[in-house]
Amino acid sequence: MSSVVTPLMTAKAFAALPEPADGSKQELVRGKVVTTPIPGFQHGLIQATIAATLHNFVLANGVGRVTVETGFQTECDPDSVRGPEVAFWSKERIPLEITPQGYPDVAPDLCVEVLSPGDATPAMITKIREYLTRGVRLVWVVDPEQQTVTIYRKPGEGRVVWDDATLTGEDVLPGFTCPVAELFA
Repeated sequence: MSSVVTPLMTAKAFAALPEPADGSKQELVRGKVVTTPIPGFQHGLIQATIAATLHNFVLANGVGRVTVETGFQTECDPDSVRGPEVAFWSKERIPLEITPQGYPDVAPDLCVEVLSPGDATPAMITKIREYLTRGVRLVWVVDPEQQTVTIYRKPGEGRVVWDDATLTGEDVLPGFTCPVAELFA
């Protein structure tokens, strides 16, 4: 009996795929397409709040651009393409006059993930590690259930801020502040 080996997909081939008809989210993880369900209403509200808050700050200060679920390549051979729920690219990484086609060839400065009830901790840890290894400077993992944000600068070293704290952009987005509780309002 022989088994059929499915070839691993490249980031280039993944970029050419049509968007899923059902609106689900897909990422390429070590050459294999991984599909996740459409997030629920609360998740979408929190994602929109974060994106709008960051976008307004970035636009007012002319420091870069904010995207929602935009993919970038985190690993090669086999390829991985991840799409953080919200990302910020500084104008130093992607100049304002350039709009990349497909996936940018540079990592964002900030990636934000909003946890869903079914998110597995090991999978999220892997994703955070990929982001930071690829050059992302700051990662926020937002937990709607606990109403916290875990801030990562290095793999395995997260700092939790609670709903009574203020989230800052640190040296990635100097001057940005937002009360954590506002993310969940």
